[in-house]
Amino acid sequence: MPRWGRLQHEYRGTLDCRGRCALLHESGHLVFDAAFGAHPGVRKVSAGFIPFFAITHEPVTPLKEFTISSAGFWVQHAGSEYLLSRRPNLRDEHAPVAKGLLAFNVLTSVMYAGAAFVQHGPLERDTRGIAIGADIPEPWVGVSILAPAVLDGARYYRPRSRALRWASRAAKIGGVMLIVKAAENNGQR
Repeated sequence: MPRWGRLQHEYRGTLDCRGRCALLHESGHLVFDAAFGAHPGVRKVSAGFIPFFAITHEPVTPLKEFTISSAGFWVQHAGSEYLLSRRPNLRDEHAPVAKGLLAFNVLTSVMYAGAAFVQHGPLERDTRGIAIGADIPEPWVGVSILAPAVLDGARYYRPRSRALRWASRAAKIGGVMLIVKAAENNGQR
């Protein structure tokens, strides 16, 4: 296939991944909604001019809120880590779906981080739920979401860098470890 045709095919495959990737992110929320008996539902929301939907649930403890709100990012981070660990030279492969998954994970995290920094968007936004659950300012949640995304993006371009690999993993673990803060917050209420 000529280079231009291959690029068009790869781009189309990357875009086709969006819906599946969004379902993976949302499935993380649903798993914990169900586990905690939070009775999940769906509500139409918008992020500026972009119509979307949010998985909603009944009020829960701060620890459960943190876990439910974080679960989508945990799914994204696990997916990115799996891809970048199993296919470190992904950039050089013809793999539109894998590249689409990674692009979705990175760009979605960047978008959520931006919303967290300006503290704007629907009340159901994940970063707000994490901030409430862990009792920390939402912009700090944005940092914890943005760091792994930036590092994973860098890993895509520099797959041999051990420093990037371990910094990315440490950032992901750091985000999960905020659950300790949420558990502490849960004990105080």
